[in-house]
This record gives sequence, structure tokens and C-alpha cells, in this order.
Amino acid sequence: MNIVKINSIGDNCPIPVVKAKKALDALTEAAIVEVSVDNEIAVQNITKMVSQKNLTSTFEKTGENHFVIKIQSGDVVCEATEEAVVTVEKDEKMVVVLSSDKMGEGDEELGKVLIKGFIYAVTQLDKLPKAVLLYNSGVKLSAEGSDSMEDLKALEDQGVEILSCGTCLNFYGLSDKLAVGKVTNMYSIVEELAASTITIRP
Repeated sequence: MNIVKINSIGDNCPIPVVKAKKALDALTEAAIVEVSVDNEIAVQNITKMVSQKNLTSTFEKTGENHFVIKIQSGDVVCEATEEAVVTVEKDEKMVVVLSSDKMGEGDEELGKVLIKGFIYAVTQLDKLPKAVLLYNSGVKLSAEGSDSMEDLKALEDQGVEILSCGTCLNFYGLSDKLAVGKVTNMYSIVEELAASTITIRP
């Protein structure tokens, strides 16, 4: 049986899960996917994803900060992928709202790491949102110097609208520093939210 090895040592969440999922989705025949990670949280996250795909996995600790997850894959992966595509409603409209340049309450630096991981995770969704709405300090994410610039541009390149509140850009002195997407207004933001069938807020 083929063995596919994935090195995710040093990768922040959610990259280990994304790498494992991509490897599984790319398989055309039965194989074992081995994922190397450096923390137990990554092990738990990958194991949960594998379980959701109705696959089996085992893991072993091979060093102080080294774990190897072995995923047994068969035809189930392809069937699950096809079903997911079929069940997507054509008129579904998903909008992502970023109202802060941090995610959650507590440590500011951790919040910035989390929001970066969140935006990256959005780029990896099977069905991308119609739009990403940024307001209040969220507009800092679409301005020059943002750690999430590459991911937002990747979304825009795939047809996702990146819309930043003009009043907010002006308030933070970023009106001339918008680096991705377009300037919008509160009425348009309300229209986007009213028309959405799914709204995701970190």
C-alpha cells in the first residue's frame, strides 16, 4: 500500500489539518497518510477531521515534540468529497465578517495569531464566501503591513469580494493604505448581511 508522508512540524493551526485534508482529498487509491506534527493539539485536530471522514487513524509519540499520525484511507474519501459537493445549495450565500484585527478576548498577540489562522482557514474552505466584510479595527487586516494580506489577496483572486468600511479606514488613518479589496459603506454592508444565508464571525 502506498504511503504519503506529510511534514507539518512547526506549522501553526490550522495548517496541519489543512495539509492532511488536502492529502486525503487528492488520493485516487487506498493509501496510508502519515502526518508529522509537534504538538498534541494538532494530533487531536487531525484525528477529529479523520473521524468526520469516517476513516481510521492511529498515532505515536516518536520524540519529545514529535508525533506521527497514520491515517488509513480507502474509497471513502472520494465518496465523502462528492457528497459534500452535491449537498451545497446553489443559492447559498456565505459572508465572513471581520470586525476586529484580533480574534477573541484576552492576550492581544494571541488574538492576532488566531485571526491570521482564521483567515487562512477561510481560504481552504471547499465553498468560498461571496464576500469578506471588514469594519472597525478589522480594516487593519486589509491595509498595508497586514499579516493576512496574502490570504485576503488569494480570496480576492478567486472571486471573493473584500469590502472594507470607508469610515473605519478614515478613522484609523488608513484611507490611503488599503492594499486589497474595495472601500464600502455601512449601507452596502447591511445589504450584504441581509442577503446572506450564512454569516461567519470569528
